[in-house]
Amino acid sequence: MTSTATSTTSPTAAATLDPAEAATVIAGARARIDDLDGRIIELVKQRMAASAEVQQARIASGGPRLALARELEIMERFRTELGRAGTEVARLLLELSRGRA
Repeated sequence: MTSTATSTTSPTAAATLDPAEAATVIAGARARIDDLDGRIIELVKQRMAASAEVQQARIASGGPRLALARELEIMERFRTELGRAGTEVARLLLELSRGRA
């Protein structure tokens, strides 16, 4: 599944806001960000658990703990979807998902 990030601007954001309106917009956006961050953290934890399953199965079958070709594939997917910084996001996710050697 591929998705493209789109920029959404509310009608209010295009207009000049007084401080009270701006505070309301900021509070709402921050609440959404906090919710998204919580969901992202939960998904990262789920990803780490799934990766541990893969590693355990690979090791149990005599294979290596890491599959570098797979890691490169993941990094490329993130770069394609998120741009150059996506590579760094993928690298950090992979690092978190490797667990302890």
